[in-house]
Amino acid sequence: MKIDAYIVEETNAPFSRDTVELADPVPGEVLVRNLAVGVCHTDMNTQAGNMPYELPGILGHEGAGVIEAVGDGVTDFAIGDRVVLGWPYCGACRNCIAGEHRYCLHIGEALVGGHRLREPGAGTSGYSRDDGKPINGHFFGQSSFATHSLVHASSLVKVDSEVDLALAAPLGCGITTGAGAVFNSVRPEPGAAIVVIGAGAVGLGAIMAAVNTPATTIIAADLSDDRLRLAHELGATHIINSGNTNLVEEILKICPNGADAVLDCTGVIGVIEQAAEAVAMLGSLVLIGGAPAEASFRLDHFRTLWGQRVIGVLGGGSTSTQLIPTILELHRQGRFPLEKLVKTYAFDDLEQAIADTSAGTTVKAVLELDQG
Repeated sequence: MKIDAYIVEETNAPFSRDTVELADPVPGEVLVRNLAVGVCHTDMNTQAGNMPYELPGILGHEGAGVIEAVGDGVTDFAIGDRVVLGWPYCGACRNCIAGEHRYCLHIGEALVGGHRLREPGAGTSGYSRDDGKPINGHFFGQSSFATHSLVHASSLVKVDSEVDLALAAPLGCGITTGAGAVFNSVRPEPGAAIVVIGAGAVGLGAIMAAVNTPATTIIAADLSDDRLRLAHELGATHIINSGNTNLVEEILKICPNGADAVLDCTGVIGVIEQAAEAVAMLGSLVLIGGAPAEASFRLDHFRTLWGQRVIGVLGGGSTSTQLIPTILELHRQGRFPLEKLVKTYAFDDLEQAIADTSAGTTVKAVLELDQG
């Protein structure tokens, strides 16, 4: 079938609309008509060549929509089901078997290989040009900057009819990445002190998650006063503008012995090295933000010997089927106000959504597609 998709032809080329031929679902796959898709910094990083995804290709990885067709062997989903598109994984490696889908031993290929991960059809793309030449798709298992996506059924999360898909779509990556890092990696104990550096969608997701834990000190740091006001509104107990003060000194004023967990959501190497100085004995430095490929940072060896841990987190850890329904239920209960982060745009307005996101005027841009 022919679909409408945004294609990035080469590094730093714009997102250009074109018609693409999409294959029928192979066994285990479903065809999803996308109704909403979040815009994530990872899409722009990939467009800029900072992710090893071969271009030309179709990006987008925070999709939600309705199933229009199912491949052979799919029994858990049916035509008409409303779904959020989660992360892909092989399902057979030791980490997948242990329930750690984000750390599938084939996660790199699954996310940025540009092709199907699982048999049948492993290594092939379901997307092609009008002349029949294949084009890379399956970005994060979905390539959802398109009217339709081919997705392996194992990646899907079914949602109820009352769920607003414009709020659910970003749970495929960004917001869930921050929230899952708190729930699955930090796991704050009663009275814990947490610092979140970077109050974008990931960081604000972490703050909203921290509010739903026994942590009693939740510090947000950012360069934007507007973002910090929002962080405070969402439950941060303290805010620090790190552009006009010494970040570590300000954290230590609040937590004289250091913080139990410092979460870096920026991916900026200098910030990471600073953040490490604010970690308490037996505390954790949690790396969430995406730094450029092959970036490295330095730690004080002696300080780190004080029982400190450095934890890297992909996608919030755990599984989509655990994280996404949990956050949606917290939202239903009024305990995770996603709507305060999301601004919707028409599918035609991707470039405006990117511009507003890059300028910081929009926290989480979501494109809405035709409901018809």
